[in-house]
Amino acid sequence: MARQHLTDFELMILLAILRIGEDAYGVPIAKEIEQTGKRSVLLGAIYTALDRLEENGLVTSTYGDPTPERGGRAKRFFKVTGKGLKAVKDTQKAFTALWSGIPQLKGGTT
Repeated sequence: MARQHLTDFELMILLAILRIGEDAYGVPIAKEIEQTGKRSVLLGAIYTALDRLEENGLVTSTYGDPTPERGGRAKRFFKVTGKGLKAVKDTQKAFTALWSGIPQLKGGTT
């Protein structure tokens, strides 16, 4: 049976891509996760996850023009697919259902 929900890291990557928009490539994705998600990440882990997400049809990638500041290498830009957006929404629903009705999470007390 195929996995239906995303890992927390995959979810953070997809959400970062959605937040960034058309300029979503490895470095800004990592910065978005670190700044907004308050989680430190390794760039290599980002690209490994992006490759897996692309293999699963949750993102697509295209190459931009080579830039002098990157030594002539082109940036690889990522976009969330319709399947990826559905996975984000399904994961959100699953987490919301799991969080609801837990007394320890109400009122901010531990």
